[in-house]
Amino acid sequence: MHSEVADLLLEIELELRRLGLWSEKPVTKAQLLSSQPFCIDTMTFSEWLQFVFIVRLKLIVERGAGFPEVSDITPMAEEYFKTGSVKASGLISLIRRFDHLISNQ
Repeated sequence: MHSEVADLLLEIELELRRLGLWSEKPVTKAQLLSSQPFCIDTMTFSEWLQFVFIVRLKLIVERGAGFPEVSDITPMAEEYFKTGSVKASGLISLIRRFDHLISNQ
């Protein structure tokens, strides 16, 4: 399972880069202190994917730790990208695959 998640995280990162949503500039410590779901008050959803989601899950993979029992990120991704300014269907599909992998472990 850990290797499947690692592969999926890499695919998500590559898709963020392909879409031009990967940032070379890190978020600030203050942005990471958000108490809101997806840090929606301090960063964009794509920043959250890069600087919170991917980072935390890579740590879980590296440590061989347990994953959350459930994941339901897809609705947020669909809502965020529904404006259509970015063709994010591939990214949403990857996030959906992650949700299914975690929730059906």
